[in-house]
Amino acid sequence: MSAKGTVLKRVRQSRKANIKNKHYKSIVKSVTKKVLNENKKDEAIKIVDSAFSTIDKVASKGIIHKNKAANQKARISKHLNNLK
Repeated sequence: MSAKGTVLKRVRQSRKANIKNKHYKSIVKSVTKKVLNENKKDEAIKIVDSAFSTIDKVASKGIIHKNKAANQKARISKHLNNLK
């Protein structure tokens, strides 16, 4: 690897971005699992708004694609509609 300052800076920036992206993706996975593991409709409804908000925020930051966000929200909605 070159010892140029710009190369080293890009390496630092990409590591920092990678850590940040992993963090946000982990949050999305956790929120999604939390809703999908809920078997009571009343409890799931309480969680859904914050889950959708979190997914939308991560998609707007460009960490996940907007279509992936839409698919996850649809999956959550489908689960919610199937609950009794």
